[in-house]
Amino acid sequence: AKPSEIRRQIILESVFLTTLAGALGIISGGIILMIIDAAWGHGDNATLVNPTVDIPVILIAFATLVTLGTLIGLIPAQIAVSVRPIEALHDE
Repeated sequence: AKPSEIRRQIILESVFLTTLAGALGIISGGIILMIIDAAWGHGDNATLVNPTVDIPVILIAFATLVTLGTLIGLIPAQIAVSVRPIEALHDE
């Protein structure tokens, strides 16, 4: 495989995993907010009244997550490209 193919594969894996983790985090955060609202959000003496997160905040956080995941994926991609195949097989 060419170095560009290896780099691309590792970066795509990093983007996929980061996107999946971000989506699961956003969904679980929304579920937790609904649980908090159901448990403590009603009544006159409510501690938290309708806890929410704005859509732009979610989108910015998600974009930041994917961008940083991509940039961090460059580190193992560069390491994988710099290792000679015979050395990689020898270490196994």
